[in-house]
Amino acid sequence: MTSVKEFHVQEEATADSLGTGSFVFTDDYSVFDWGKMPDQIPDKGASLCTMGAFNFELLEDAGIPTHYRGVVENGEVCSLEEASRPPWQMAIDLTQVPDLPNEGLEYDYDSYHEAAGENYLIPLEIVFRNRVPVGSSLRRRTEPADHGLEFETWPDEPVDLEEPIVEFTTKYEETDRQLDREEADAIAGKADLDELEELALEVNAVITEQAAETELVHQDGKIECLYYEGDIGVADVVGTFDENRFSYGATQLSKEVLRQYHKRTQPEWVQAVEAAKARAKQEDIADWKSLCDIEPKPLDDRVLETARNMYCAGTNTYTGMDVFDAPPLSSAIGSVQGL
Repeated sequence: MTSVKEFHVQEEATADSLGTGSFVFTDDYSVFDWGKMPDQIPDKGASLCTMGAFNFELLEDAGIPTHYRGVVENGEVCSLEEASRPPWQMAIDLTQVPDLPNEGLEYDYDSYHEAAGENYLIPLEIVFRNRVPVGSSLRRRTEPADHGLEFETWPDEPVDLEEPIVEFTTKYEETDRQLDREEADAIAGKADLDELEELALEVNAVITEQAAETELVHQDGKIECLYYEGDIGVADVVGTFDENRFSYGATQLSKEVLRQYHKRTQPEWVQAVEAAKARAKQEDIADWKSLCDIEPKPLDDRVLETARNMYCAGTNTYTGMDVFDAPPLSSAIGSVQGL
């Protein structure tokens, strides 16, 4: 179970074989690693399932291996085109996900890989960036010259990169942690880090091209991968408005809208989350939420409707399919700008 989708197992994966199962997408949302927030966004789950399935089928056409098997309708697995209504369940191949023991913030990846053998979900997120927006963590961690840019300092505007940047972060630790290549390589286990980077760039190219055909700009995103008997495939879900950041004109089109809205309207909660994470790191505590004494508040109906229309209109536009009853994307974006 994740914070926004459920995980159903039909046949367990074993040390030498993949299993079968499905993701069931819910209308829940999560920001700042909080997990399930106090309300839901109507049709968000079906939007993510539709967009994820569409992208997996694009990757399949491009010869990129994935764990995707189709969407589920009336108990049967079919392609997105064959579905008669917006899907909310996705059929997938399953790999092993061993326990990751920890003492505080020290995680035992050797134990994970001993149990994983030749069939496991690689405990990394592989992040790709095409643009560096204002507020990006990359600006705090690096200088423009590190990426071949001519600026002496980061400008007060988004910066497009000539070549995408690939980075690695942890997947199963309580809070995502930036990794250098040496540590990422150790955490990847038997999976080759260069191959993971190349796969991320291939996925990025497919999504970026599709976005450009629909007047969207693909800013950044991530993939997760499985390792099975020497082969690497794309896992989880790819190219949705939760995993990736897109823009339409000058307006953000992603879960980032919800993050920024909470920063503006619930700054006390956001600051309490940041303080709890910092204290947990200082005191070597994995469960930072136990240190946070403020809960997030529900959103107004107007905000939920705006978010719903952003997800649904954005999915219609990106896929070129009229899957959802939603306003044109230009109208949905106008509402986002009014938040």
